[in-house]
Amino acid sequence: MATCWWPRVPRRRSRPDTRAHGLDHATGHALGGRDVPSANRITLLRDADGDGKVEMRSAFLTGLNSPIGMALVGDDFYVANTDGVVRFPYTEGATEITAKGEKIADLPAGDLNLHWVKNIVASPDARASTPASGPTAISAKMAWTTRKAGPHFTRSTSAPVNRVFSPPACAIRWGCAFHPESGALWTTVNERDELGSDLVPDYMTAVQANGFYGWPYSYFGDHLDPRARPQRPDLVEKAIVPDYALGPHTASLGLAFYDNTLFPERYRGGAFVGQHGSWNRRPPSGYKVIFVPFEDGRPTGEPQDFLTGFLSEGDDAYGRPVGVAIDKSGVLLVADDVGNTIWRVTPAAAE
Repeated sequence: MATCWWPRVPRRRSRPDTRAHGLDHATGHALGGRDVPSANRITLLRDADGDGKVEMRSAFLTGLNSPIGMALVGDDFYVANTDGVVRFPYTEGATEITAKGEKIADLPAGDLNLHWVKNIVASPDARASTPASGPTAISAKMAWTTRKAGPHFTRSTSAPVNRVFSPPACAIRWGCAFHPESGALWTTVNERDELGSDLVPDYMTAVQANGFYGWPYSYFGDHLDPRARPQRPDLVEKAIVPDYALGPHTASLGLAFYDNTLFPERYRGGAFVGQHGSWNRRPPSGYKVIFVPFEDGRPTGEPQDFLTGFLSEGDDAYGRPVGVAIDKSGVLLVADDVGNTIWRVTPAAAE
């Protein structure tokens, strides 16, 4: 990444800085990538004095299998590998985990595993919920062979994993977060390809237990996908319309609700979304972090550009946002898997 490049914050509402750079394909919660061999580890970045600068960087957990999601629940550290959820014992202040993990849930994976990422989030009732993405984006070439291995949610407790929480049929899910006011589980969804540059819109939605969102027979409610064979009108008539469209092919991945006071009040309860950006759309879409305002636990108004400048004038990517997270001080962290950097965004100083 060229040292002269820096992402932009519209109207200088906030100021980006780097927390870490030179990472191995930083994706947000862990390390890896479809076209880049995964480091198969989780790296610890420690800022002991809270000044925004990393004083310690070390391998925290190794020997994993393309991990993305991680969640700390009590003394248990959960990792979402591409093929399952593994639980490790954790000690407060530890800089490394060497204990052998226990696999508590299998997740769909295999040779056809183009969308390999599996995320995980701790719920308000101290359980772990995992959205498991399907093995492929939908396209005519893939002939609907992956239906049985499609995405689903699992819920993990200290007992064996219970798989009855919610199996909504969506396209590819990545981000997941519980709204701080309503407690509802929300997810970002990457919809299907090869229906043109303006279809299908990616979206974010509250997850309804046992809800059906159309995959693979329809999209955004009852809009039929003509490539699905056989058609299932009985399912399509039940398809739920998602809560909030995020634009076609934006590859909206990371999702984090803001529940802190460092940023202005208008951000409280709203959602930050990391848009990785399109690979097959002209003109490109995404390649930024947006903010979606919420009121009473529901999205309201248009999405707002929050962190931009990741594309050159010639549409070359300087960076691509993936995971987003809020640290305990209220700072927004953005993982960039092209710049291999974690960006740290703070409010701009008063001028």
